[in-house]
Amino acid sequence: MKRDIDFPKVEGVQVAVVRKEDGWYVYLINKNTFVIENVLVTSRGYGIVEQERRETSVLRHRLGNVVSEASILIEPIDPQVFILNNEYWVSYYIGNQIFDKKFVFIQGSIIEENFTSIPELQLKGVLHV
Repeated sequence: MKRDIDFPKVEGVQVAVVRKEDGWYVYLINKNTFVIENVLVTSRGYGIVEQERRETSVLRHRLGNVVSEASILIEPIDPQVFILNNEYWVSYYIGNQIFDKKFVFIQGSIIEENFTSIPELQLKGVLHV
């Protein structure tokens, strides 16, 4: 049964949306002191716009291993989808244990008023922990 499965808490993994001179990008940040292995990320957008349900395609990204205290690009992101909820479902292994967490940037949250400094990227953006 699902209640019998141990789902460990995800710690030290973050997702950030940042703006650079040439566009917007989504990054995975591993703040842990160890490698996270076989990282998989699915991304999708969804929501209600003008009383109509809208969805993007589901994209799947295999990032491989992410070394300790490092960041890796997940994907570029088009600002036109900021009116939707933008979900990043991150799964990875530490040893034989699987971890997963959904990071959801809710509709309208990717705005400059929500920017914070992200030292790992040396950029400002919206950080989801």
